[in-house]
Amino acid sequence: MIVVKLSAQDIKRYNGYIWKFFGGCFLLLVLLIVGTYLGIFGALPSFRDLENPKSDQASEVISSDKQILGTYYVENRSSVTYKEISPNVIHALVATEDERFYQHSGIDFRRMFSILLLNIFKRQGGSTITQQLALNLFSERSHNKFVRFTQKMKEWITAVELEKRYTKEEIITMYLNTVNFGAYNTYGIKSAARTYFSTTPDKLTPDQAALLIAMINGPGYYSPINHPDRVLARRNSVVLPLMEKMGYLTEAELETYKAKPLGLDFNPITHNEGPAPYFRMVLKREVQKIFKDENIARADGTPYDLDRDGLKIYTTVNYTMQQYAEDAQAEYMRQLQVQFNNHWKGFSLYKSIKNFKLLIDQGMHRSDRYKADTLQGMSADEIKKDFNTPTQVELFTWKGDTTMTMKPIDSIVYSKLLLRNSLMSMDPTTGYIKAWVGGINFEHFKYDQVKYGTRQVGSTAKPFTYTVAIDNGYSPCLKVDNVPVSIPVAGQPDWVPKQSSYDLQPGFITLRTALAYSQNYIAAYVMKQVGPEPVVNQIKKMGITSEVNPYPSICLGAFNASVLDMTGAYSVFANHGIWTEPTFILRIEDKKGNVLYTHKPRVVQAMNEQTAYVMTYMLKGVIENGTGSRLTYKYHITNPVAGKTGTTQDNSDGWFIGVTPQLVTGVWTGCEDRDIHFRSTTLGEGANTALPIFALYMRRVYANGELGIKKDIDFEPPKAPLSITIDCGAYDQQQQGEKPASDAEKKLGY
Repeated sequence: MIVVKLSAQDIKRYNGYIWKFFGGCFLLLVLLIVGTYLGIFGALPSFRDLENPKSDQASEVISSDKQILGTYYVENRSSVTYKEISPNVIHALVATEDERFYQHSGIDFRRMFSILLLNIFKRQGGSTITQQLALNLFSERSHNKFVRFTQKMKEWITAVELEKRYTKEEIITMYLNTVNFGAYNTYGIKSAARTYFSTTPDKLTPDQAALLIAMINGPGYYSPINHPDRVLARRNSVVLPLMEKMGYLTEAELETYKAKPLGLDFNPITHNEGPAPYFRMVLKREVQKIFKDENIARADGTPYDLDRDGLKIYTTVNYTMQQYAEDAQAEYMRQLQVQFNNHWKGFSLYKSIKNFKLLIDQGMHRSDRYKADTLQGMSADEIKKDFNTPTQVELFTWKGDTTMTMKPIDSIVYSKLLLRNSLMSMDPTTGYIKAWVGGINFEHFKYDQVKYGTRQVGSTAKPFTYTVAIDNGYSPCLKVDNVPVSIPVAGQPDWVPKQSSYDLQPGFITLRTALAYSQNYIAAYVMKQVGPEPVVNQIKKMGITSEVNPYPSICLGAFNASVLDMTGAYSVFANHGIWTEPTFILRIEDKKGNVLYTHKPRVVQAMNEQTAYVMTYMLKGVIENGTGSRLTYKYHITNPVAGKTGTTQDNSDGWFIGVTPQLVTGVWTGCEDRDIHFRSTTLGEGANTALPIFALYMRRVYANGELGIKKDIDFEPPKAPLSITIDCGAYDQQQQGEKPASDAEKKLGY
């Protein structure tokens, strides 16, 4: 062994080298920091950026009962305040990521140098929470070592600047609002609490908080969904012990929480999942239109981005009532689809359904598979072969989605034979929409049938014609002979309506009975007396926005309208003749709570109060003993309800619109194509295809007293005495000479 003895001069010289080396490194570090500050490695966040740090934040759709219906996002991120975060989360974060968080000013040199010099098994990284926040807000972690080094220096400077401008509470809140929690683009503690535990950040227990903080360093590697063993081990061996070490937990609590399972209540938030997906789609388009029309923009003039700007959209939709509507639809449509399938069993669809081959060809050409085949340059023959080659196909069923091996062309046939349905429910006095079900399954069928899907309205249009007659002094007790009517049409053959023999009410019957049993001849007779132009005017006053031409056939519903418009129109009867615009937006706020927009519904006096009240009396007859009577005898809803069923030609569309003093609800059912329908009116009429959904929905609503929808209230009569007789016994006596007939009655021959 050779021993080299250094002289004092050699030792002094080597010490000088060491100090020069460290001094040079320090000087280089200072120069690099100064250079970074001056921008040689790229611009640092500006003062404005630091004062208003930007991060993609989900916009929230909030129900009238303060629940989140859904979010619009690129990153699934929602913010909370410091007070809305459980101390357990704060403790877990500080203990695990930055134990000296409350002592340093953005950079913890003591910890950084100890990690560099000692290279020990570290349970904390070199970056403070403030540095990690700087990375989250202003850059994206690079895998290039040199670029990452320059990022680190930027983070140091930015961290110090953040510490100057924000309190510790603000910094930790911003951090928890920006951190990535993995699955389904979940960003921020609020989204994480909801996604993994179906709770809110203020309710997170120590073990739940520890699990979420355990994910931060590697949300994919420590995913509780894909790698539960890893995150459980990190929670128990790292996060919880550090919380105990810093005094946030006792030894007994540590052992208790370590013994707990993960306890996940996984509730992934996606654009499609959650209540009211059709409503949320329509709402997004409407908000974008409002911003454009009203010139609502950010302070710098750029347009708001619903997927990034963290807006809060307060809506009129009631979370509970929305769920009731969706449940009612699912319950009955499951049964109705079985009826429909059995109804067509054994029949050749191509022979029995008009234009069936054309409809299937159209469906094929509109499909995603056809578009993909076309983009690949496949010929018509190759595409046809592809559609006739069995493959795995995902199908919607009322028992849940299923995957089957079948020809893609057969999957189109399957889809065409699925009945569709939509429902909208609103408060007639305020116009506030409470429930919106735009279709049977948003994942598979994204077309909204409440606002966009106008369909022929059938007999639900009859009250519009009767309204004009009542407004002109006709009594519901007026009797008319129920016989065919011929109405002249300029330049065309006379229009003569048809009436099926099985539901014809022969002889002289009152207008109320005629409406109750949906008699076409008498509806046409009244149309002949009042004329189509006044009826069109009345329809427009009641909020129907689709085209309605002044032809006599509109008395039987020979025009298209949306569920939204028809439900809004019927609300006039319950609201003393006043049409209040159907409304679903209350206000829109930015992420700081500033109000960007407040909606004020339009209001129109569509008819006088007496006419509206008499019409509710007539429409109650539909439920008491007419086409809507199964609401009473089958579903046992016996409180005051007015309503009207509707069935279009060939049973292509089934409607029911139910009216109560506090709630008006419209329901439509039919197939995607009008040529596909029930073959019999018994099954295809609105009383069978639409009314039951209204009944199941209302039974749920009435059962929940907290909603305030009462069963024991009736429609309020006008303050002034009625000038129209609705007591048919008294009316008959008047016709026998006790009182002269009115001019309107004389016009009809009485």
